[in-house]
Amino acid sequence: METSNLIESFSEFKDVKNINKATLMSIIEDTFRSVLIKRFGSDENFDIIVNPDKGDVEIYKNRTVVDDEFAEDSFDYNENMHISLTQAQKIDADFDIGEEVSEKVKLEDFGRRAVLSLRQNLAQRILELEKAEIFNKYKEKVGDVITAEVYQVWKKEILLVDDDGNELILPKTEQIPSDFFKKGDAVKSVITQVEMRGGAPLITVSRTSPVFLERLFENEVPEIFDGLITIKKIVREPGERAKVAVESYDDRIDPVGACVGMKGSRIHGIVRELKNENIDVINFTSNQSLLIQRALSPAKITTIKLDEDQKRAEVFLKPDQISLAIGKGGYNIKLAGRLTGFEIDVYRDSEMGAETEDVDLEEFADEIDSEILDALKSIGCDTAKSVLEMDREDLLKRANLTEEVVEEVISILKSEFEN
Repeated sequence: METSNLIESFSEFKDVKNINKATLMSIIEDTFRSVLIKRFGSDENFDIIVNPDKGDVEIYKNRTVVDDEFAEDSFDYNENMHISLTQAQKIDADFDIGEEVSEKVKLEDFGRRAVLSLRQNLAQRILELEKAEIFNKYKEKVGDVITAEVYQVWKKEILLVDDDGNELILPKTEQIPSDFFKKGDAVKSVITQVEMRGGAPLITVSRTSPVFLERLFENEVPEIFDGLITIKKIVREPGERAKVAVESYDDRIDPVGACVGMKGSRIHGIVRELKNENIDVINFTSNQSLLIQRALSPAKITTIKLDEDQKRAEVFLKPDQISLAIGKGGYNIKLAGRLTGFEIDVYRDSEMGAETEDVDLEEFADEIDSEILDALKSIGCDTAKSVLEMDREDLLKRANLTEEVVEEVISILKSEFEN
């Protein structure tokens, strides 16, 4: 291999990312010294000059000038360490005994096999160090938001590439259900895990983590970034609903208002990024009863009974507030429980007592078929009381229902009031 080709082969390492020049120079020098030791038995009398900007490497062999007799007869003479006066003066006539002669070593003198081996070892060491540098870099960024480009979409995960060409993995389980990305799309996510697998760094990112929502709030709400408002806890059902408990130690700052912004200006950007996820921002309080009431918003609670030891809460609401407390898909009450740490049980309540309490028929939609409910409503029965107070024969005739169906409906409605 010619010198120019060898230098060219090393020049490709001068633009290696994530490794500083000093470290790169050290690796190259160490690699060459290992070859020198293997070839000459020692590298003590060699100088290696690395120019990472050019990808250039120069090696100089330093030998001490000895008299010709020592060179010919002494057992201590070492041609790698010494040079006879006659040989030295062929290089420069001014050399004298005891002086040092530096000669440039031609890279091709190592031999083609040694050069190829050297190049492979160098490439391997730089690759290992580069992977380690990427690992350390991203390990420090766990919890940070990053924007990367979609490179490839698979069934169970998406491969992203950042601005430096580093690969990140967005698993299907860490994607919002309504997420849909194609190659070239910019994706914002939070770095959740960095580990070495098979000698390479595996960087995992998420869009479903509560940390992602927290970082989005920090970016949109300066008061949170500056520490004037603290996010106490976040719970999420990605793509559906989230609850964020915030607190301010400055009485002049309304934490909920600051997070929402004027006419929702601040929170709208977060909602769009999360595919229209419904976000409830509430004031945090150490008063557990009050926190549960706020967590169940927008429902309005009549009374609440807490069991601190069992971490259970019995919540009583007006009939028209129950569906609000439970929420679509049960997400509201589920998230309220996770936010407060209480198991929440919901009960119907009435200020006038059980004797005069009435319940809208729609509350029984999970027990009574919708067609039966519609038939009852068609004859003016919109509540449970109105059905129970109607004559059974009249109910059979007017609603055009079978006796078996009517019996079942009445049984369901009666059990509600008994409970």
